[in-house]
Amino acid sequence: MDSLLWEERNIKQWKMKKLVQFLQQVRGNGTSLISLIIPPKDGIPRYKKMLADEFGTFCSIKRRYGRLTILASITSTQQKLKLYNRIPDNGLVIYCGTILTDEGKEKKISIDFEPHAPVNISLYVCDNKFHTEPLIELLESEEKFGFIVIDGNGTLFGTLSGNTRTVIHKLTVNLPNKLERGIQSAFYFSRSRLEKRHNYLKNVAELAVQFFITSDKPNVSGLILAGLSDFKTELGQSDMFDARLQRIITKIVDVSYGGENGFNQAIDLSADSLRNVKFVQEKKLISELFEEIAIDSGKYCFGIRDTMNALESGALDTLIVWDSLDLNRVHLRNNTTGEDTVLFLTSAQLAQLNYKDVKTVSSF
Repeated sequence: MDSLLWEERNIKQWKMKKLVQFLQQVRGNGTSLISLIIPPKDGIPRYKKMLADEFGTFCSIKRRYGRLTILASITSTQQKLKLYNRIPDNGLVIYCGTILTDEGKEKKISIDFEPHAPVNISLYVCDNKFHTEPLIELLESEEKFGFIVIDGNGTLFGTLSGNTRTVIHKLTVNLPNKLERGIQSAFYFSRSRLEKRHNYLKNVAELAVQFFITSDKPNVSGLILAGLSDFKTELGQSDMFDARLQRIITKIVDVSYGGENGFNQAIDLSADSLRNVKFVQEKKLISELFEEIAIDSGKYCFGIRDTMNALESGALDTLIVWDSLDLNRVHLRNNTTGEDTVLFLTSAQLAQLNYKDVKTVSSF
């Protein structure tokens, strides 16, 4: 996979993880937290009508406070939905409601975003917590892989992301069989057969670029070539096959069928390779860091202070962050002297932070 694309996907994934961790921790007062997840290609009018019906239903709640908080959450969700003319390509996720802070105060939350990968579930829940289960499933298998299932009868182009299998395009072909020479001379028939075979592979190679290259870089993490003949091997080794796609070929597998049955079989046979792709990429990244440390090149740093200094000065080329890093950047200003202080604290340290300067006895 193109290194820049891989880094971009990892940044999106990291942001999603942080958001999910936050949403999992918060709680609402009553069932006023709304979780709305809409899959791609679904219709917005259906959800607008559903929310309007919900609004009418909750208007009849007798308890005033509970009625107002739920109606406010539904209204916020409706406002977020109005921002979209259509559902984004990967679906739409909306979280709205009034949460309780650690100090027992109420705070309104209104979040909408397109997930980094297609979400294949429709969800609408009013509860005292936000439901993030579909997002967690996306995070566990966020990579998208391309499949080309090719044989003498045609080619199927598809993708696999998590548990979402998508057929992009089916190409049919009628190649001459070795036994179909008829009255043609052996030389002419052989030449015609090779020419049609060449044109078929060229067509498949061009379609592969159309489906798996976006903005001059691969839009999938890896590519699996499958088939029940030699076409898959010829395609992968051909000069007609784009070099950017050749670099991300993860596996070449033999299948017993063409079309969608072959697609399903290719997914099963490639399971181990798909699972290891991200691990291999991360291992390569860590190895590069240790190589710089071994030769003492001076092109590396670690620790929160040195790393943040390098980041703020624009000196970083690659940033490696632990997924479960529990650090908060706290910007303090002395009300008396105007002096600024930046601290990096864990959640436990942040909870025990004393907002007074021991030297000047001034508050931050």
